[in-house]
Amino acid sequence: MSSSAATAIRPAQPGALERAVRRNGWTIGLYLLLLAFLLFTKLIHESFGAFDIETLAIGALPLALAAAAQTAAVVAGGIDLSVGALMALANVLAASLMLNQSFGTALGIAALVLIMGALAGALNGALVVATKVPDIVVTLAMSFVWGGVALLVLPHPGGGAPPEFQALASGRFLTEWVPNALVVLVLSVGLIWYPLQRTRLGLSLYAVGSDALAAFRSGVDVARAKIVSYTVCGLFAAAGGLALTMTTGIGSPLAGTYYTLSGVAAVVLGGVSLAGGRGGMLAPLAAAYILTIIPTDLLFLGADPNFGQVIQGAIMVLVVMAAGLISLRRSGA
Repeated sequence: MSSSAATAIRPAQPGALERAVRRNGWTIGLYLLLLAFLLFTKLIHESFGAFDIETLAIGALPLALAAAAQTAAVVAGGIDLSVGALMALANVLAASLMLNQSFGTALGIAALVLIMGALAGALNGALVVATKVPDIVVTLAMSFVWGGVALLVLPHPGGGAPPEFQALASGRFLTEWVPNALVVLVLSVGLIWYPLQRTRLGLSLYAVGSDALAAFRSGVDVARAKIVSYTVCGLFAAAGGLALTMTTGIGSPLAGTYYTLSGVAAVVLGGVSLAGGRGGMLAPLAAAYILTIIPTDLLFLGADPNFGQVIQGAIMVLVVMAAGLISLRRSGA
């Protein structure tokens, strides 16, 4: 057979664009689903516009950061059930210390709160590594610790923050269609996760999540990778707590209760494998917006917004079942 004939019958290799679409199919599909939800919202509520987009972005900001925190733990093969409690602790610390302070002082306090979150996350990770107790047990126990500390700092909702600090998450950036809350989210994830993801240390998180034993045999420091994943998780959780302070203007010791399981829901909907080693940040962030807009649509339809939790649970079950079926088909192939 001539080389030209062999070339003619050889299947065409997919181009770079096609490979990118295949690799990021779930993420692309999720953003299309978000777009569909926005169009549906416009259909059922004709006055839905730039102000409503801003309101959606403000409402989704804490949940999106909770999803980012959970993603950092899950890709390394773990899970953190203390995310909500850490968010509450960061929220009450910020609100207590920022009350009657200047904007500059508030920014300094925010930096200290972020450091606190990172250290708390590192402690979670160190306990997981040192005790060899499953992540879910350790972080569940630590959620009571961080939640108790939050109640000690601020037993009842209160505190405050300078108007300039709250304005960081309100208003619009350059155009009325780009809310400041979205800019805060993009900067937070862009400055923390994506630089890390492109380093050897960041790649080790995925290696450990995919197969810890194989990663260890390849020279990866599994313990360090685990601690780093929880440190980043704590950092994002603290950022979520600061987002609560920005968006509500007060501190509440029980504010984080909703965000632990909702963050897990966003991670599952975002296609991040709960077994670890696979997934990214973009899809869970879109999932956080979808989970935020569902109660809004229910409200516009005149239905009980509490049905949003039912829908959230149903989505989680369907996504997990779909992922399981896809995995079975691939293994059978």
